[in-house]
Amino acid sequence: MKTEIIPSSDYGKAVTLLRNGDIVALPTETVYGLAADALREEAVLKIFAAKARPRFDPLIVHLPDRAWLEKIVDLNRQDRQLIEKLADAFWPGPLTIVLPKREIVPDIVAAGLVTVAVRISAHPIFAEIIRAFGTPLAAPSANRFGRISPTNAEHVREELGGLIPLIVDAGPTTHGLESTIVAPRHERIEILRRGPVTEEQLAEFGEVVGIGPTLHPEAPGQLPTHYAPRTSLILVDDAAAFVVPAGKRSGLLSWKTDALDRFAAVKRLSERQNVTEAAKNLFRCLRELDGEGLDLIVAEKLPDEGLGAAINDRLQRAATRN
Repeated sequence: MKTEIIPSSDYGKAVTLLRNGDIVALPTETVYGLAADALREEAVLKIFAAKARPRFDPLIVHLPDRAWLEKIVDLNRQDRQLIEKLADAFWPGPLTIVLPKREIVPDIVAAGLVTVAVRISAHPIFAEIIRAFGTPLAAPSANRFGRISPTNAEHVREELGGLIPLIVDAGPTTHGLESTIVAPRHERIEILRRGPVTEEQLAEFGEVVGIGPTLHPEAPGQLPTHYAPRTSLILVDDAAAFVVPAGKRSGLLSWKTDALDRFAAVKRLSERQNVTEAAKNLFRCLRELDGEGLDLIVAEKLPDEGLGAAINDRLQRAATRN
């Protein structure tokens, strides 16, 4: 299969393919997603096939607008007010909410669970495409399962070229990290995956509880191992104190440590130690180091708060594979 990359101004071609039950890579404000009609099982199956994604890992359903929310999920009385406050504050935007699903959602989308993850993207091109399409889209990250998420169209081509028909190119994504995923339960907010909407922001709306990695996910990004480069990666507190193994070509993903001669390649997440910039650069820098032919990538931890906690979460899961 030939994979075509088109400018975002030609997005009508993507809408046509989606209506025909095909899969298309689309930009969102978080990472590039691999989209298909969320209400057609045969279309969603193509996502799992292209990504080599196990069917026990559920997908996120993107809604065209808020009017679709109660068509897709059942808002229980106890948590309705909290859910609506979260949606008012963060939609459109990088917050995904896990809620009891309605029968309209195919079981494969929810991995056989009674819940489904939903959000509304703030990306203007994604928003135009889903409005033109008219119904919800399932759209996990447009990469092979467990690998580094794509933040531009070329990353998607590297991952899925020859496996999908079309990539809509709208340049680099804004946030560079996948959406925060929460489950409002019994008037508490459970964080199932950290992301651009931080724990501190969510705490303004109620008690927040963090849920750790699990082998039985109820939302994407909960598996202990994920977001991993092919090169072995370790996570350290201070790269300046790290002793490079003898005979190993090691690269550094740096937060605070300046370039050191003992590392064969160095990528700084942010020269200004700005966490927003670091999040945007994270997956690109990991990909670039992964392409250097290294034996090891050494990643330096960020302060474990706010957006830094979400970045550390991705790095920890990338390191768990090794």
